[in-house]
Amino acid sequence: MHLKDKLPGLALAAIVASASKLLAAAPWAQAHGFSPLTLAIVLGLLAGNTFYPAIAAKAGAGIGFSRQTILRTGVVLYGFRLTLQQVGSVGWAGVLIDAVVVLMTVVIAYQVGTRWLKMDRTSALLVGSGSAICGAAAVLATEPVVRGKSEQVSVAVAGVVIFGTLSMFLYPLLYALDGVRAYIPGGPHGFGVYIGSTIHEVAQVVAAGRQVGPEAAGPALIAKMTRVFMLAPFLVGLALWMRGRGEDHESSMSTKQALAAVPTFAFYFVGAVFLNSLNAAMGWFSAAVTDGLFNVAVFLLSMAMAALGMSTHFGTLRRAGGKPLLLTGILFIWLVVGGAALNHYVLGAWR
Repeated sequence: MHLKDKLPGLALAAIVASASKLLAAAPWAQAHGFSPLTLAIVLGLLAGNTFYPAIAAKAGAGIGFSRQTILRTGVVLYGFRLTLQQVGSVGWAGVLIDAVVVLMTVVIAYQVGTRWLKMDRTSALLVGSGSAICGAAAVLATEPVVRGKSEQVSVAVAGVVIFGTLSMFLYPLLYALDGVRAYIPGGPHGFGVYIGSTIHEVAQVVAAGRQVGPEAAGPALIAKMTRVFMLAPFLVGLALWMRGRGEDHESSMSTKQALAAVPTFAFYFVGAVFLNSLNAAMGWFSAAVTDGLFNVAVFLLSMAMAALGMSTHFGTLRRAGGKPLLLTGILFIWLVVGGAALNHYVLGAWR
């Protein structure tokens, strides 16, 4: 598809991102801690459920490009705000938390989905993978392993987008509660690990972390990207599990295929963090350059959030169906409550 086909949607996403930036600079927005990313998805939701459907045929290509390529570019550039020292600060505690969250979320999804809700195994695993790892991207990566149908994939994606968006607004509210803030060890840093280890999509993690504060945003993104890298071992393990149950061998996946399913931008993000760490030691770039890259990253992520909002229609709640949406909601509660308990005990034990 040519660039000119994407221009209407890109322009619309950029306009919404610019509006969110202006609104975030207003005193009322700053007083309530509303970041451009949070406001961008709100404006996107308003547009997506009012005038956007009428122009979706023309703007859809650019909106889809913003949700994917623009988002990933923004995340990579955000890496120039982080250093290896910050990565190390998350440490093995963060890796352990992420691993347990991924494993337990998939197990709960399968057991509750197939045994209690009487869902088919494929739908339960698709919902579980999206909630456990990285939202829609994980659902799409899991689809060829479990041989999901298009309607099963659509429903799973809809659920994780809806509850992931809700998470983006809920977590800053939780941080404002003294009891919750004290329960998660490590202050803003620890709460950032909690955000990154339990919220669905990368962009939603960035938005929630930024709203809590800069000290939470970095650890949140690092913890989230650690979960993204767990997509490869998850896919291999899932394929082996299915083979062990005597499933069709064609549904199994090699390690090479699983690694290929990990989004390329995750490796670029690591490279950006590494380069920024070298820059901190060598002084290659001025602060103006790194600040400029950060501002570009925030704007691109705002475009992605606007596009995500415009792609989320309230009618999706009806089309998603009761059982998959209920399962996603149950996993959402587990991530919020169970994830808080896990972070409390693991981070507390590591201090």
